[in-house]
Amino acid sequence: MSMLIGIPREVHSEEHRVAATPETVERLRKLGYEVAVEAGAGTAANFTDDAYVEAGADMIDEPRELWRAADVVLKVRPPEPHPVLGIHESEMLKRGGHLIGFVWPGQNEDLIARLGERDATVLAMDSIPRISRAQKCDALSSMANIAGYRAVIEATNHFGRFFGGQTTAAGGVPPAKVMVIGAGVAGLAAAGAAGAPATFELSADPGPAVFELAAAGPFGPFDRQTLLAAPSAAARLDVFAALL
Repeated sequence: MSMLIGIPREVHSEEHRVAATPETVERLRKLGYEVAVEAGAGTAANFTDDAYVEAGADMIDEPRELWRAADVVLKVRPPEPHPVLGIHESEMLKRGGHLIGFVWPGQNEDLIARLGERDATVLAMDSIPRISRAQKCDALSSMANIAGYRAVIEATNHFGRFFGGQTTAAGGVPPAKVMVIGAGVAGLAAAGAAGAPATFELSADPGPAVFELAAAGPFGPFDRQTLLAAPSAAARLDVFAALL
């Protein structure tokens, strides 16, 4: 009998992500797994139920049925109280079941206790060592990459004028000057997104871990004290990609 992988709908407020797409469901099916998806699980991420069915997944309407049938539950957010059913999602996990997703065990002692009561085996994606052979499991970096890119997209919407430079017969508009604070994964993604249409003004990082990486930028790094004392006086738009 094949192992059944369950993909529930995320219940956290304004969460649009889903733990599997129709494409990844198809890959799981080719590996020999059965896949069940809760109806509407991918709607917020623009994946229809029909797309999951075409990929080979079974659709289940009742979340309790999905959780209790699945040998492995794939999830984005840590289990939390279900707003409709009135029970904690961890209580729906079958005894001895497996859970894979973001768990943040150091911040969720109560959740870990609940999962322990279910004799669950949990793989916390946020706790996987960020080493070369585990790069395919580095969900933190992939999310940081998206966050850095999205930060620039959101900034352009609130900037108030052209982000890129404009040259017209009536005159010119200089491009925006952008300061990216933090040269980790999110910061580099933000710098890459801002570098083409705007003037990438400064690359600064307040932490020693990526100080050398920031130094390779066109304007070099700031030390932490300088950064906090005199932030981006010359820049018109700041992107904070570091935990200050």
